[in-house]
Amino acid sequence: MDILTQFIIIMIILELFEARLQKANTLGAVIEKLYIYYKKSIFLFFMVHPTFYFVLFVSLYLNVLDFYIISILLIKLFDIFFKIELIKQRYIHQNMDKELEKILTLKMAPWMGFLGVFLYVPLLFMAIFP
Repeated sequence: MDILTQFIIIMIILELFEARLQKANTLGAVIEKLYIYYKKSIFLFFMVHPTFYFVLFVSLYLNVLDFYIISILLIKLFDIFFKIELIKQRYIHQNMDKELEKILTLKMAPWMGFLGVFLYVPLLFMAIFP
């Protein structure tokens, strides 16, 4: 098995691990789980997002910086900072819009946790197999 295939397999495993860590019925429950990590240490919060660092590593290791890698990194970066902003609004400042609070209570479909596998793995595949 070559290194590129191994990168894809590792990405799938890391995405499933990240989905398992953040699995919940609502977005509010996801934010609550992440707040536990955030409260312990901001570095621990960042460590529960291993795929961001893995994609960064793959990009540097293979010297690939194309549209797909940049897309993955940007989406993941926005995702991480959006979660931080939700944590700040809900738990630290305790000043959240009512509409956003209602969104956090909506039920998520069971497959929503696997969106990362369906989105990021094909993007990484396209990036490393031109």
